Amino acid sequence: METSQFEFSDMKKNAYIVFGFLALVWGLTYLFNKTASHYVSPMHIVMVRVTMGFVPLFLIALLRRKLAWRHLRHTHHFVVMSLLAASVYYYAFAKGIAILPSSIAGILAGAIPFFTFIAALLFLKGEPINLRSVGGLLLGFAGIAAIARPWEGSAGAIDPAGVGYIAFGSACVGLSFVYARKFISPLGISPIALCTYQLGLSSATLLVVGDFDGIDAIFVSPLATAGLFIGLGLFGTGIAYMCYYYVVEKLGAIKAASSTYIPPVIGLATGTLILGETVTATDLVATSVILVGVIIMQSGRTPAPIASTTPAISPSPDVRAHNRPEPA
Repeated sequence: METSQFEFSDMKKNAYIVFGFLALVWGLTYLFNKTASHYVSPMHIVMVRVTMGFVPLFLIALLRRKLAWRHLRHTHHFVVMSLLAASVYYYAFAKGIAILPSSIAGILAGAIPFFTFIAALLFLKGEPINLRSVGGLLLGFAGIAAIARPWEGSAGAIDPAGVGYIAFGSACVGLSFVYARKFISPLGISPIALCTYQLGLSSATLLVVGDFDGIDAIFVSPLATAGLFIGLGLFGTGIAYMCYYYVVEKLGAIKAASSTYIPPVIGLATGTLILGETVTATDLVATSVILVGVIIMQSGRTPAPIASTTPAISPSPDVRAHNRPEPA
């Protein structure tokens, strides 16, 4: 009995180590995105990211025999998810990060759970809502508005177009969770298989419609090359998914989903300390307001039981305790 307790303790300790690694890797994606944007276009960044993310997932899915020909009949759902949770989402974020300071983009990405909540209210029946959840939602958007400062117009320090891209990408992620819960969850397909299909379709789509002209410019800077291929693609997308599955299995979905609270803070830190971006006191206060808003909104929601879940590629704090969410 004592041996099993020690083994359980070690497993939990390892899970928390992986949890910390996961939060760090996702937080660094803003830095890698920003450095790559100095050399190549957002489309090039996304093409490399999804392809490098797809490779390890595909290999793991093959080794675990999670892929099956019978899954092809659900291809239309995989296509939708590949757009919402990969191609369009990643492109919108890459475009926004290219325009905005990476620190600001990271903070604004904290809006993902708010968009998830709104999408759930619109498209899912029985979504719980009360004054606390609405108050958290409004508080979060107040923090976002304090950063975007739309009243300053084009003369402001923050480009409204960049804010729009991050908001659009966040909305895609939020909608992808709702779509996954409504249409993907009942399929009972392994999360690793789902992500493999989604990233595979996204890779194929981008390689067909994407423009390769100038993509070799990324090799001008070895650091930018490593950041894009290894940091953003291999670790930030592919390996991060596998780490997320492990954390969900060992610690549960709520604790795993809480790892998404940390990346905006890391994005803020790397942007200011490494890239030398300027962040005002207002931005710091707004960051705290957004995080508090998420916590309040989530605490005001009572999850309804569902049989099983395999959510979207990008993780969100909106994932329920009994679900098995998938990251991005």
